[in-house]
Amino acid sequence: MTQLLFREDAYLRACEATVVAVRDNAVELDRTVFYPLGGGQPGDTGTISGLRVVDARKGDGDAVLHVLEPGSAPPAVGTKVEAAIDWDRRHRLMRYHTALHLVGAVVRAPVTGGRIGEDKSHLDFDIEMEKLVKEAIEDGVNALVRAGHGTRANWITDAELDARPELVRTMSVAPPRGSGQIRLLEIPGVDLQACGGTHVANTAEIGPLAVTRIRSEGKRNKRVTIAFVN
Repeated sequence: MTQLLFREDAYLRACEATVVAVRDNAVELDRTVFYPLGGGQPGDTGTISGLRVVDARKGDGDAVLHVLEPGSAPPAVGTKVEAAIDWDRRHRLMRYHTALHLVGAVVRAPVTGGRIGEDKSHLDFDIEMEKLVKEAIEDGVNALVRAGHGTRANWITDAELDARPELVRTMSVAPPRGSGQIRLLEIPGVDLQACGGTHVANTAEIGPLAVTRIRSEGKRNKRVTIAFVN
């Protein structure tokens, strides 16, 4: 079992760890600050004792595969290393991920998909196009940003989640299961849903946003794309 430090502290930038497995050019550690690709959020990049990590992917169970740059010589099993993420990139992803929760709170419709990127992010909704008004979404989301709502993580059991299906807001992405507990992201009074991603501690940290595009991606997919203003 890998200790996933980012689940408890998304602001932790580095940690000491021990190599527990090497799979081709991917390294598994006993503990990590690297978030692996999942839930629409890209995997972290960074370094392991100076070796470049170009991606992080999920392995078996809670294992995280730290994918090294091609041509790197992975450290041997048992080696003590320092794992460090590219913080500026991670922080942008945290801001965007939290911002998408605000978009979902403003647009009250089933979420059919989404993606977090470094320069823009989007959510897809099962809703009529005419109900998506750019100015109204922008104003609503930025009001929640300016209000400075705190965020917090809570945990419930698999059985509790099964009894509360409304906590799964995204139809195309299932929350991570297997450990017996499901992580919830709560923005009190604004949003509450199952989410394993990394988030900022306060919505004010997101900064001003613009709705850059609203378009149809199919009968049940109306896409709202956002980007930071600065």
